[in-house]
Amino acid sequence: MDKLVIQGGVPLNGEISISGAKNAALPILCAGLLTAEKLNLGNVPQLHDITTMRKLLEHLGVRIEQQGDNQLSLDASGIHTWEAPYDMVKTMRASILVLGPLLARFGHARVSLPGGCAIGSRPVDLHIKGLQEMGAEIHIEHGYIEAKVDKLQGARIFMDMVTVTGTENLMMAAALAEGTTILENAAKEPEVVDLAECLIKMGASIEGAGTDVITITGVAKLHAADHDVVCDRIEAGTYMVAAAMTGGEVRLNNVRADLLDVVIDKLRESGATVEHDSHSIMVRSQGVLQQPGTLKSVSIRTAPHPAFPTDMQAQFMALNTVADAVATVTETIFENRFMHVQEMQRLGANIEVEGNTAIVRGSEFLEGATVMATDLRASASLVLAALVARGETVIERIYHLDRGYEQLEAKLGQLGARVQRIK
Repeated sequence: MDKLVIQGGVPLNGEISISGAKNAALPILCAGLLTAEKLNLGNVPQLHDITTMRKLLEHLGVRIEQQGDNQLSLDASGIHTWEAPYDMVKTMRASILVLGPLLARFGHARVSLPGGCAIGSRPVDLHIKGLQEMGAEIHIEHGYIEAKVDKLQGARIFMDMVTVTGTENLMMAAALAEGTTILENAAKEPEVVDLAECLIKMGASIEGAGTDVITITGVAKLHAADHDVVCDRIEAGTYMVAAAMTGGEVRLNNVRADLLDVVIDKLRESGATVEHDSHSIMVRSQGVLQQPGTLKSVSIRTAPHPAFPTDMQAQFMALNTVADAVATVTETIFENRFMHVQEMQRLGANIEVEGNTAIVRGSEFLEGATVMATDLRASASLVLAALVARGETVIERIYHLDRGYEQLEAKLGQLGARVQRIK
């Protein structure tokens, strides 16, 4: 199993390009199931989760051609099964996103209950409830969601809690339903908007994406389209925090600053200088490696978009471990998302957890140690801590990182970090 070995203590300088967003690419790949015509996608990141989704779609009968490093062409004209088996679904919760498209286009779906990171309960009952309100007959038997319908019907669906994948699944299903579907308390994340933009290019009628009410008027069929996946705001935010922590000057290209408003605000609060234009972001900082005491602690509280993203919580906790003062980090989305705390403590971090809040007291320095990644964003936080720690840090179980960060060690290496992957 691969490990990362990081020699800390090097300020970051240079520029890198940000990849396409995993959390946008996964539902957009599933949108290819909605049409018998080709869907051509660009800016698709090369990640383990993308490979897993490709295997699942190919199992269903989708022909996928790699037309460049980050370009894919999908042809779902030859679907020959409606079943997503456990062996292909167990490692990734996003696999549930085939449910809506299969049901909408074919009237049948058999999808295993999904797996994924152990960061907390992410139930699929809201997906099921919404599809039932659209007329589907659904049962859960032997660990599988069994769904069938003659034709999905438009409905007014209020989601009890904000759910990104639930919004995406129901939006895709509603695109081919008869009549109008209104999704209330819908997720507003940029990745939901990107999916909607792709569906509109395919001929769907969707209004309100990016707000908490999305209206979808069903059409008879969708057609071929070309779409480039939106940039990965979480990858960008991670490198921005790295620059603020270590110090130096880092430019990120192929990124939209308007997707990172709250992250930019918090980084400026920490003492970093952040400048941007329409396609790039520059972060400058003295950091803890160049001028100890200049990095300021920032308290955060996660909440659905446009508030502070849960996927950036662990990275800012890493920043606070070496910042000047005390900060609180409150997690309101997932109940098990402090699993990185114990590993950070092995590096010398001063963190106390009380319920869903972590109290982080900045340390003068961290010390390298062997740590273990527990989930995707926790892995990233350990990398950030290792970049400023004294000596060598070994991060084990980095397959989590490969699920969400394209060429992480290569990009950090471009910025001057001493990072090596050991197989």
